[in-house]
Amino acid sequence: MALTAETESRLYRSLRAAAGAAAHLVALGFPTAVAVLARPGSSLFSWHPLLMALAFSFLMTEALLIFSPETSLLRSFSRKVKVRVHWALQLLALLCALLGLGIITYNKHLNGKAHFVTWHGLTGLLTVLYTSGQCAGGVFLLYPKLMKNWTLAKLKLYHATSGLVGYLLGCASLMLGMCSLWFTTTVTSVSWYLAMLCPLLTSLVIMNQVSNAYLYRKRSQH
Repeated sequence: MALTAETESRLYRSLRAAAGAAAHLVALGFPTAVAVLARPGSSLFSWHPLLMALAFSFLMTEALLIFSPETSLLRSFSRKVKVRVHWALQLLALLCALLGLGIITYNKHLNGKAHFVTWHGLTGLLTVLYTSGQCAGGVFLLYPKLMKNWTLAKLKLYHATSGLVGYLLGCASLMLGMCSLWFTTTVTSVSWYLAMLCPLLTSLVIMNQVSNAYLYRKRSQH
């Protein structure tokens, strides 16, 4: 039996809400699992995976999910409040990423190891640099008068698109990190595959959210 348009719409919203709820759980569960594995404080290196997981799995995911109409934890708040919380979470994510990058760089220096010679290291460095630029670019949304020749709608569109690229870079960096010797010797078998699914799931949810926002904005212009 064919579904009506209203039923399909309701089913689609329910699926998006379920996926968003799963993304919230993964965003918190993944860094929690990393903390158990790394045992922060047991070594200088142990802080690196935890800080990066907090930055790109928890803080950045929650910063983007804030604008989800189905799964935002601040749905009843005004957009102004959501923007401020988004900024705070993104800034915390950047600080965690910078600290994580500094720790692994110093740890390699202490152990006489080469810097940024793996795909994980290069992607991680690119991600942190890109995230820094993305946060700086967000200032123009807070103060759009600084960009006199750009409309606010266009600034929002470009910020969301570039933010998605940065988020995907962060997820790619996490996945490459799970291919490292430390992670593969600690997590094996099915658990490794489940861990790899975590950033994949959240990236799909965020991509869907951004693409829907883009389509809604495009329809509203016609």
